[in-house]
Amino acid sequence: MRVRTTSAVAGVSALLLLSGCGAADMTRQASPFAGARGARTVTLSVQSWVGAQSNVAVAQYLLEHELDYRVDTVQVDEVPAWDALSQGRVDAILEDWGHPEQEKRYVEDKGTIAPGGDLGVTGHIGWYVPTYFAKEHPDVTDWKNLDKYADRLRTPESGGKGQLLDGSPSYVTNDKALVDNLHLNYQVVFAGSEAAQITQMKQFAKEKKPFLTYWYSPQWLFEKVPLTEVKLPAYKEGCDADAAKVACAYPHTPLKKYLNAEFAKSGGRAAAFLKKFRWTTEDQNEVSLMIADDRLTPQEAAKKWVERHRSTWRPWLAS
Repeated sequence: MRVRTTSAVAGVSALLLLSGCGAADMTRQASPFAGARGARTVTLSVQSWVGAQSNVAVAQYLLEHELDYRVDTVQVDEVPAWDALSQGRVDAILEDWGHPEQEKRYVEDKGTIAPGGDLGVTGHIGWYVPTYFAKEHPDVTDWKNLDKYADRLRTPESGGKGQLLDGSPSYVTNDKALVDNLHLNYQVVFAGSEAAQITQMKQFAKEKKPFLTYWYSPQWLFEKVPLTEVKLPAYKEGCDADAAKVACAYPHTPLKKYLNAEFAKSGGRAAAFLKKFRWTTEDQNEVSLMIADDRLTPQEAAKKWVERHRSTWRPWLAS
C-alpha cells in the first residue's frame, strides 16, 4: 500500500530502480548472489513506498556493515511479494499492511512463510483534506458532508464529480467500494504512483487549493503538508470482509514482518537480526524524510540514522 527512490546494493552492477512508477513483478528474479560459494547473502523485498524503503535501507546497512552479509533488494508489489517469499526468491518482507488471504495460504496452510514479529509501527489508511481547507470548512471532515464540496473538489480527470485522489493502482484500497456504498458524488482518480500523488498534493498545497486524497501514516509528507482526516463510518471487526460491500473506515494496523520459513530456521544471525528489527514511527519518518525530502540515497540516509541511534539498533544484533 503506499513511496519510492533508488536503492543501491553493494557489489552489484545492475541496480533495481525504485522509481515513482508501478513496481514490477519480480517473483521470477533470484538474487544475483544466489549460489555464490561461501557467500552469506540475504535478499529483501522492497515495497514501493518510502517508509518501506527506509526499513530495508537500515536493515541492509546493518547487515552489510555490522554482520558482514551481502544484501540484494528486489522491488515487488504487495501481493506478488508473498509469492516470492514463499518461493524463496526473497528472504523477508519488512512491512506488511495486512493480507489475510496470503497469510492463511502461506503461513497457516502451507507453512512456507513464518511470522517475523511486529515492525513497531502502526499503519493507518484514510481520506484526508489539507488542514487549511478543514479550518475554513470544519464540516468537510465528516464524510456525510463531502458531497457539499464535490464541486470544489472537481478536476478535469474526475469529470463532473469530485476527485478522490489515490496513488498506485497496485495498493490495497477500498476507495471505489466506499464511494459507491456511501453513495458519494466522487470519482477515484489514480495518480499512478505515490511519487506522482505527492507531487500533485504538494502542487495543490502550494496553490492553496482544496483536495481530497487517500493517504496513510506513517508518512513523511505530513511534516510538509498538514492534513486532516475525514471521518468515515467507524471501523468494526469484519466490516471490510467483503471487498465489494465495504462501507466503513480503514483499521489501524500493527505492521508486521514475514520471513521465508526455511530462512527463518537456517538464516543464522541475519534471520535473528531481522526478527529483532523493531523501531518507531518517528525512526522511520526520520529516514524517510532524508530520502524523499533531502534527496539522500537510501544508504546515505541509513548511515546517518545508524550513526545517530546506536542505542536503538545495538540490541537487534545481540545473539
